Amino acid sequence: MEIKPIAFYHSALTSKFGIPRQSGLAASLQGRIVLEPEYRREEAVRGLEDFDYLWLIWEFSANPHEQQGLTVRPPRLGGNERVGVFASRSPFRPNRLGLSCAYISKVEMTQDLGPVIHVRGADLMDGTPIYDIKPYVAYADSHAEARSGFVDSREWSPLKVEMGDEWLRYFQPEEREGLLQVLAQDPRPRYHDDGGRIYGMPFGGRDVRFRVNDGVLTVVEVVVSTAADSPEK
Repeated sequence: MEIKPIAFYHSALTSKFGIPRQSGLAASLQGRIVLEPEYRREEAVRGLEDFDYLWLIWEFSANPHEQQGLTVRPPRLGGNERVGVFASRSPFRPNRLGLSCAYISKVEMTQDLGPVIHVRGADLMDGTPIYDIKPYVAYADSHAEARSGFVDSREWSPLKVEMGDEWLRYFQPEEREGLLQVLAQDPRPRYHDDGGRIYGMPFGGRDVRFRVNDGVLTVVEVVVSTAADSPEK
């Protein structure tokens, strides 16, 4: 079977660095799903507005190299312990396919792009190819009492984020909550713990620079690219 993208995802996250490690962790993070030309018809999404969530099947397109070995090191285990690739959600997989659940904000009919699906909480990078879209149905997809393997035994808490108004003003109001949630998930590699190191995370044409000390992420600078807008007035 050969498959090709039926849509592409667009968001403020233009780099692998900063992508939430699971869907739903940054629930306010906004994105758009733009269908390929042959699917830009109202009937392709008819009825989708009656669902709250959808499933996305997509490609880890930023990981072009082949999977090496059958074990991976999940971030939840600190990046040091190994488990089987099929016992993880690692992006380094034999077929590079991802599965994510996202909230449907709205389905917008546009003149140029046809139906555009606005979502929140997706863990996809800008430009990610999407191979299928399916509605989430609670009676079959929700298993509240299910065990979650090593995830259940490793407690993890989000970081406290300190980002002053002088930095928040670089972002539109509808971007800010999603950005703060992404930062709270700790974008750093799990094996990094250098309180003096400054990290940079691209977000919406800006480079958000921060450091982390004792569970607190502090934004120290926002650098605007030449193509990005100036701070909001």
